[in-house]
Amino acid sequence: MKIKEKKDRVDEKNDVISDELLNKYFEITGEALVKAKKAIREESQEKQAEICIDMAERYFSDAHHFREHGEYTLAFGALNYAHGWLDCGARLGFYKVNDSRLFTVD
Repeated sequence: MKIKEKKDRVDEKNDVISDELLNKYFEITGEALVKAKKAIREESQEKQAEICIDMAERYFSDAHHFREHGEYTLAFGALNYAHGWLDCGARLGFYKVNDSRLFTVD
């Protein structure tokens, strides 16, 4: 019996950051930012939550700047950092969120 081999996908590259991809990540990160800002869990954790949100907002702003100047790779990187700060705050319990589409909480 012969086992059918899957074709190697080594020749297929995913090295293009398109408008569509950037739009998707701007939307997801923007939505997560709004949700986190509304969901700070406790007053005792407010300072830590605000630090994470502040950093996320700064990277989100940087992403807009880079995109406006045609620097899609830098914009994409900044979006990932922004979302990383939001995920960090969610995982540490600074925000009361249970949305596994926007945060790594489940």
